[in-house]
This record gives sequence, C-alpha cells and structure tokens, in this order.
Amino acid sequence: MLNPVLLEIVEGTLTSVEREVETAIARTSRSPMIRDAHDFRVGIHDAKLRKLTGRSYSALVHPVVRDYPISGMRPGDVFFHNDVYLSEGGIGHLPDLCVTVPVFHDGAVVAFVQAFGHHDDIGGACPGSMPSGARSVFEEGLMVPPIRLWDAGVPNEAALKIMTRNSRMPDSLAADLDAECSACLMGARRLGELFDRYGREAVEECFDGIIDLTTETFRREVLAKIPDGTYTWEDYAEHDGVDEPKLHRQRITLTKVPDDGGRLIVDFAGTGPQAKGPINHCGDFADGNFLKKWLAPVLRNLADSPERMAELDVNEGVVPLIEMRFPPPGTLLTPVFPAPTNARTFVILRLLGVLAGALAKAVDGRMPADQETIRYTGVHGVDASGLPYLMREVLGGGSGGRYYADGEDTIHVVPDSRNIPVEFAEARWPFRVEKLGLAVDSGGPGRFRGGLGYEKHIRMLRDAEFMSIADRSILACWGVNGGRAGRPFEVVVDPGGPRERIVDALADAEPVRAGEVIRIRTTGGGGWGDPLERPVEDVARDLRWGKVSRFGAKRDYGVVLNADGEVNLAITKTLRQEMRSVRGPEPFFDRGPGYARLAGGATSADCDWR
Repeated sequence: MLNPVLLEIVEGTLTSVEREVETAIARTSRSPMIRDAHDFRVGIHDAKLRKLTGRSYSALVHPVVRDYPISGMRPGDVFFHNDVYLSEGGIGHLPDLCVTVPVFHDGAVVAFVQAFGHHDDIGGACPGSMPSGARSVFEEGLMVPPIRLWDAGVPNEAALKIMTRNSRMPDSLAADLDAECSACLMGARRLGELFDRYGREAVEECFDGIIDLTTETFRREVLAKIPDGTYTWEDYAEHDGVDEPKLHRQRITLTKVPDDGGRLIVDFAGTGPQAKGPINHCGDFADGNFLKKWLAPVLRNLADSPERMAELDVNEGVVPLIEMRFPPPGTLLTPVFPAPTNARTFVILRLLGVLAGALAKAVDGRMPADQETIRYTGVHGVDASGLPYLMREVLGGGSGGRYYADGEDTIHVVPDSRNIPVEFAEARWPFRVEKLGLAVDSGGPGRFRGGLGYEKHIRMLRDAEFMSIADRSILACWGVNGGRAGRPFEVVVDPGGPRERIVDALADAEPVRAGEVIRIRTTGGGGWGDPLERPVEDVARDLRWGKVSRFGAKRDYGVVLNADGEVNLAITKTLRQEMRSVRGPEPFFDRGPGYARLAGGATSADCDWR
C-alpha cells in the first residue's frame, strides 16, 4: 500500500530538484535569453518516460531512448538534440536546445532530468535563427538529432565545436550548454540520492501515485464540469512570412465522452494546409504526447476557484484523459519535412485559445477570453567596439478577462520568464529605453476587462536592424460572452518623425538609424462580458490608474467624465442606454476589426455563434 508520508517526501523532492536545476542554469548561463529572460524549462521524467513534475511544460525523453536504448546508457552521459522532426513533437524550432541526463540507481536507469531553452543563435539565414521568410528548415539553423554530447562524463568536444562554429554567438552558446549540462548532472545526482535513501520499488510506487492522483483529480474536478457532447471552434494565424496575410486555420472539435468516468477527444480535422513559411508545428508524434500536456493547463480554468486552479499540476497523468486525432500529413499541425517551423508559436499558442474557445461554448462562457501571444523583438548590429551584438527580448502582453476578474497585465505564456531589465540592456547594447509602461486602452473592453500590453520606446544610439517574430498584429485577442477584442500588436519606427513607418510583425532586418525611436506595443487580452455592464466605479478606477483613457471610457464603456474628473452619472446612464439600443445580434466571440480584412468582409465565423 502506498505510504502517504513517503509520497509527500518524493513529490517535494521532485519539486526541489527541479527548482535547484533551474536556479543553477539561471546563475551560470551567459546569454540574456537564458540568464535574464529565463526562456528555458526543466522537467523530470521516470524510466517509463512519463513526466513527473507539473510546474510547466517540458520536452520529451522519447527521441533519446528511441536512438539510444536505456540499456546502453552510463552515469555521466548527457544527450542532446534540437531536431524538430526527430524530437517526437517535443521541440518546436531549432533554437530550442535540449539536454537529457539519465539518473542511475544500482547501475540501472531510473529517471531522467531534462532541460531545454531558447538559445541566442544556432546558425541559419539571420541572427537569432528565426528567419521570418524561411521556406525550409534548412534555412533555420543547424539541426542536431539525438547525440551523446557527454560520454560517461567526458564532453564531446568535436560536436561542441561544430555547434559553436555555426552560431553567431559562440561564447554564450557554449556557456549556456555547459550550464544546462552541469545543472542536469547535478539534478541527476540529487534524484539518485532519493532512490538510495528509499529504494527503487518504493520511489517508483510513489511515481505511479503522483501520476494516478493527477488523472483522478482532473477527471473529478475538471472533466466533470464539461457536459457530454461535441463542441467546435477555430482560430487563425494571420501571416506565415511568405504569402500575403490570410487566415491560417486551426480547428478543434472537442468531444466529451463518459468513458472511464470522463475522457476528451480533441480532433484537429479542418486545420489548414501546411504553410509555405515557418509557422508549422510538428504535433502528430508520440500520439500527441507533447500537445496533450501543452494544452491541458487550459482545463485548469474549470476548477472551483482561482486558488485551486493554481494548485493543479499538469504531468503525465493528463495523458490518458485526452485522445488526439490528427489530420493527414501536410497541415499546419502535420507538416512534411523539410517545412520550416521557427515561428510555430503562432500555431501552438493559438491552439490554447482554440481549446479555450471550444470549452467556452460547452460551459456557458466560463473560460477566459483570449490571452497574449508570444513575440520576439530585438535589434542587431555592431557596437562601438566593432563587435556584432544581438538583443532579443520576449515581451509579454495582456491575458484575457475572466468570468470573475479582469485579465492580468503584461504576463507571458512562458512560466517564470521575464523582460530584460532596462539597466542591464542600456549597459550592454547601444540604445536607451525611454519608456516602458502599460499600453493604455489595449485591454479588450468587457464586464471584466482584458489585461494590458506593454508600450516600450527604444532610441537607437547607432545604426542597427530591428527584428520581430510576432503575431496578432491584424487578428486581435478575441473577447467572449459580450466582451470585445483587445488591441493588436504594433511596431512603429520614428513615431512622429520624418521617417515614421509601421514595421511588419514579421521582420528580420528593418533598418533603424541612430537617433530613431522604435515604439513597441504588445497585445491586450480580450474582454469578458458586456462592457456596458462594467461597474462605473471600476471604469473610473481604470482612468485614475491610467489603464483607460477618457476617450476609451466613453467609446468602449459609455462612461463620461466631468471636467473635474468625476463620472457624470446622468449622462453615462443615457449614453449606455443609447449604445444598447443600436446593437443588433452579436456573436459569442468578438474577433475585432482585423478579422474582416482577412475574411472578405465577414465580421465573424459561423462557429462564433452559439
């Protein structure tokens, strides 16, 4: 019988080891993307390749054991890969470099410690290894299938030389890899001590208990909230970097069946064809094992309270609850090699929202509106000493309004990630950050407002080139149940100056002269519920806090202020009545004005109506 005390000890040890590995990587790596922005993940897996920890998503061990049988592994081994098509779906683009270390007990492999992170550069057609117009994965950088990077504690210097030779940032790449390898080896030792203390049988019994508990908890507390039935919704990426902007469809038909106490079928039929540009994602490997764990956090929104949502970990226990059905090869989710994938975030992150939309139809809208979309912005050039540099940042945006609260401002989908501190940026690179704050009126109007995005102004001190891999510049984050869409992403160079221009959201090398300002505004989250039902005092508070302008308060919420800044209740009441009177039937989802541009003038899709 499972010992509950030992179960707590084992679960706590896994969390501790995971955090210790993450801390070691953050403190010993060198690139701003890993050290400062924290764009990396750590995961612990058992000998059955099951993910045991659930604080965040991670890659998979499957490709390593496929190519290197467990029986041939030795203490001190470190395995490496970044090949998208040979990663079993666990790696989305080539800059994500993954290291895997086996854990040994009594000479046998009993677990794995793994880390993968977004590195500065692994070669390819442009700095950062994310060419926005790539038509082939061969343009995106160096592909490395699973290899033994360290052999029984001895680094493979030849492989490291090849990788660093292909990188524009060889020193930081070498240092980051060394940090990740060393941290995972340390984690493997820590985990090995757990087995030494309690024995393999007892610890593995606890592993089973951790996973089984997750399965039962999600079935009882989450899936039980979804009525049996079938629900369909779709959303779109707007641009693939090659063709003109159009609707690149991602579609989910969600079926809740009562089998075994509750199970979900996620069918991607109807997803659009493989794109010419780099927005494809290889999701149909290992029966969709990675995607199941990637999408499952959306289900946590159905828990009884926000506090309970935060307590629910996503580990391998969610896998038996979800069946995935993929379309044939040649779609955005089933691309055929060598289709490019470096901007696959446009698809894989959109799927979170598509699942949320399908669930919203099932549960009367008790799901958040659409959240911010990941984006990479930055500059590259030559500094005053004549050395090349690359600054790249992952700025967050607003999350969607919820049925019980406003969305959060400037959050990011990557757990524990951060923006780069201004002081560090100005000391390292030739520019000044003249403004960093909230983008006023960016959150989608609603009874519960969407969270706000960033507004950041960067003044270049030397000629440089701006880069952007971003989505949601046309199609906004959608609102739900009467809520309105948020404001989309936008970059303007030299705002108010003689060379003012809007920069495409997908850009590798937009020239920026010394003295010019780059203004970046990130997406606002969608709103939830009718904005005319938002309490007047909440709108007034947003005005005081600078989150909503006077114009936005009147246009979006029907709230009018006197000259002294106080709300004019009489005029507000009349205006709100007038705004309600001119409304016609409205869809359940609001996609914002950009949708009509790509949909031939249509303001909503058929699936947007209930």
